[in-house]
Amino acid sequence: MNSERVPQKALEDIKLNVKLKLVALWASLMFFVIYLDYFHLYMPGKIEEILAGKMFVFDITQVSLLAGLATITIPALMISLSAALPDKANRWTNIIVAVVYIPFILFNLAGEAWVHMVFGAVVQVVLLVLVIWYAWKWPQQKFTTGHF
Repeated sequence: MNSERVPQKALEDIKLNVKLKLVALWASLMFFVIYLDYFHLYMPGKIEEILAGKMFVFDITQVSLLAGLATITIPALMISLSAALPDKANRWTNIIVAVVYIPFILFNLAGEAWVHMVFGAVVQVVLLVLVIWYAWKWPQQKFTTGHF
């Protein structure tokens, strides 16, 4: 039995497509959003506030829940849009949505901000800055049509 060993590269560095990097960043952001909301339930008095129909200073209504869902729909859709959009539209959509979404994250620190909330906000802002960075540095393709 001849078992020849083929040398393998240790820790091979595979270059990832920018779209895949953006998808991963948006997915990571969504995990943080979900877990921060989940951990929020463990803060003293929060479940009682929810049972009393309050969310921060707002009444819990169908409209407020729809607004919350609409707000989180944007980064959730960015996971698939980052994979599916054409390059030029993808680049600008990622930059614009990331820039616009940063204030939403910082708004969550209004009022009572515990350490885990500040940590989560910092990580989320870093993820969005990376989205902006990768999208901004994305190589722009030269379009040649033969007419110019």
